[in-house]
Amino acid sequence: MKKLLLLFGIILLFTVSSIAQDFVYTPKNPSFGGNTFNYQWLMSSAQAQDLTKDLSSDQSMLDLYKSDPVKDFKESLNRQILSRLSRQLVDDQFGEDELKEGTYELGDYKIEVGNTDEGISVNILDNTTGATTNVLVPYF
Repeated sequence: MKKLLLLFGIILLFTVSSIAQDFVYTPKNPSFGGNTFNYQWLMSSAQAQDLTKDLSSDQSMLDLYKSDPVKDFKESLNRQILSRLSRQLVDDQFGEDELKEGTYELGDYKIEVGNTDEGISVNILDNTTGATTNVLVPYF
């Protein structure tokens, strides 16, 4: 009888403890259907854990205020000269005048213009870095 009562008590204990409710999943991320008020918290948490900071954007903003006007003028002048040279090359190649061969010194650049069998060859040497660029404008 004691065994039957003990068995009944164990069955009753498992029956009562096995009563549960339905499991419902609610996502936290608003991108997947979660509460939209979680967005700021998730974003600030992700930014706080970010170990790869992009210092180049912060550095470029600081460099904007520390720029040297003489250096900026020099770079602008070099860009304008090279732009004008490229326009002149295209106009001379496809226009009526012919581009004259020779060596030109323009700022930090040494430009050599010459005719080859394939077309007009333009060699540009940057005297500050030693970098060279060769441009070949073909004949048509």
